Amino acid sequence: MARDTKNSLLGSYPIDTGTAEIEADPYGANRYILKVNGVPSSHVDLDDPTYLDFEYMRWMEPVFAIGFPAEQFDGRARKLRVLHLGGGGCSMARWVAAKYENARQVVVELDAKLAELVRTNFEVPKAPLVRLRVGDAGQVLPTLSDASRDVIIRDVFAGSTTPRELTTAAYARQAQRVLDASGVYVMNCGDTADLAGARAEAATLLSVFKHVALIADAPMLKGRRYGNIVFLASDEPLALGPAFERSLRTAPLPAQLVSGAAAVRFAGEAAVIQD
Repeated sequence: MARDTKNSLLGSYPIDTGTAEIEADPYGANRYILKVNGVPSSHVDLDDPTYLDFEYMRWMEPVFAIGFPAEQFDGRARKLRVLHLGGGGCSMARWVAAKYENARQVVVELDAKLAELVRTNFEVPKAPLVRLRVGDAGQVLPTLSDASRDVIIRDVFAGSTTPRELTTAAYARQAQRVLDASGVYVMNCGDTADLAGARAEAATLLSVFKHVALIADAPMLKGRRYGNIVFLASDEPLALGPAFERSLRTAPLPAQLVSGAAAVRFAGEAAVIQD
């Protein structure tokens, strides 16, 4: 394990799935970039857990702020319950913990050594506030209780794409089962310019949930580049009013919201992803 002498966090670390690296962010005194096998996985600000650097995570913020106002969760009788499928640097888990008093979160991470590295170095709140569960997201979700989560975030990648078994209609139905009646399934989808994967994911979600929307920047939606699309799915109407859209338009990387009939048009003739 190689470490920078100026900062004990920096360096390369062997993990179960290869190698993790912690690099300093040159634009922040106590900010770090976590890479897994050479690919940027997470950004963490140890001084401010509410700072999110990755654009797709910033697009997730209004899902919480508007859909789950903190004042509705007193941290005692009602605690926000969040399941993270995919751990990385626990950036979103740290953000939720800072925003919601006594929130209860479970982060599912396949790589045990990576989970320990993140727990040790990135100041992740301890259980029961944030519980790191080592396991395969495809196998863990079906074991969870019905209606036991308010939000599920799927942010799992093998290289540049999400494993197929986590994109199927059967898996979406498992998320639907685990969510509370008004819960929201939030997914980070990485796709190429042809958008074939994203359209298939849209068609799949529309086959399971009553309400589906997606968020992305304009060049991504026009098929000009590889990038991220954030999907939202719920059986209750999503809180996607003017305030939500305004928060997306004013983001550092402005994004567009596609919902309702427009989400159906986006899916087009794409086939539902089956097992």
